[in-house]
Amino acid sequence: MASIFGHGVVGYALTKLVDQKDLKWLLFAAIFSTVLPDFDVVAFRLGIPYEHALGHRGLTHSISFAFFWALFLMLTLGRKNKIIWFFVVLCSTLSHGVLDAMTSGGKGVGFFIPFDNSRYFFPFRPIKVSPIGVDRFFSEWGLKVLYSEFVYIGLPCIIVLVILYAYKKYNGHKKRTINSR
Repeated sequence: MASIFGHGVVGYALTKLVDQKDLKWLLFAAIFSTVLPDFDVVAFRLGIPYEHALGHRGLTHSISFAFFWALFLMLTLGRKNKIIWFFVVLCSTLSHGVLDAMTSGGKGVGFFIPFDNSRYFFPFRPIKVSPIGVDRFFSEWGLKVLYSEFVYIGLPCIIVLVILYAYKKYNGHKKRTINSR
């Protein structure tokens, strides 16, 4: 899995792509939704094997889970901007499985659970798999994970946000120029 940091950056970036004001709760929901699928690690403690539909990278990493989670948050929290809430939360939750399918370890992601229990990876797997547990994360391995996440998650998010900022700045300047004529 990618780390909590790599996943959270994606939720932040996705929320910033929405051109709306006062969406701090959506920001929180998006970041939380990028991390939520990894709550399935409790399956290890419950004796549920990795390969089981309820195992790690199983149901909570699936497209159907992301859809129903986004629908739930849209109906309960997305008062004014329901469609925006749905799509931001959906994309944030889906991003978790996508990033995990790009990691160097694990047994794949169950994108199609409960319809198909197969696990998948993408051919491009540059993100170092994050160790499970805080103790192991603060190590040389954890630093390698953070570096790979910075390169393959952080930089693309930063580039998208800089382009968005420049676009908004340019459009704002353009509107002021037209209005001042």
